[in-house]
Amino acid sequence: MDLGLEDRAYLVTGASRGLGHATAQALVQDGAHVLITGRHQAPVTEAARALAEVGPGRAVGVAADQADPDAAAELLAVTRAEFGRLDGVVISVGGPPAGSATTATDDQWRAAFESVFLGAVRLARTALVEAKEPIAVTFVLSSSVRSPLSGLAISNGLRPGLAMTAKTLADEHGPDGHRVNVVLPGRIDTDRVRELDAKGGDPQEARRQSQASIPLRRYGRPEEFGTVTAFVTSPAASYMTGSVVTVDGGAIRAL
Repeated sequence: MDLGLEDRAYLVTGASRGLGHATAQALVQDGAHVLITGRHQAPVTEAARALAEVGPGRAVGVAADQADPDAAAELLAVTRAEFGRLDGVVISVGGPPAGSATTATDDQWRAAFESVFLGAVRLARTALVEAKEPIAVTFVLSSSVRSPLSGLAISNGLRPGLAMTAKTLADEHGPDGHRVNVVLPGRIDTDRVRELDAKGGDPQEARRQSQASIPLRRYGRPEEFGTVTAFVTSPAASYMTGSVVTVDGGAIRAL
């Protein structure tokens, strides 16, 4: 299926590894050019090099902290300078620290709000306001939008608000042709999920229990998630906005 991505340009955050990287790979494989970001330059540079090998799209890596108030405008400007255009933004933010609502400190909540929530909203808002032509903004969030995850209180608190903000942005910018959507990963086999499985001391048992609760009885592969996110962001999904798409093997029981 041709997603219409050839020679289009996208900014993908949190793309040095995990879900952001998988999405960037799907975009590049279909001919799009991507500017990827992460907090540290070395892994971002290496990730961009790896993406360039799967082509035909180009990949450029730039280190940035999404909590930095200047990062949004700077990253959007670099994307336009590198590729001569901007067709969309995929906002993938690393998960906040694990813990309970009772034990999470004020400092942890503030830090997570700045990076996970406000940084994401700022980037989406800036991209939409600055855009001269219709663009697509896709938020990569978490299944905690629809159902709380044990031991991830901060994620449970912030992600649903981000999803509703995305829906509001879709309403506000739809008349200008912009699209804003959300993709929710379930248990995708990334470093982050493996780290969470290891917290209880027996990662193999944690994985076995998780898989038993998933109708497909397995974790998703990053490329399975990246393909869906690339589609949602692509021109092939041109009449899709304000939507929340779940990629979780059927784990979430709510509609």
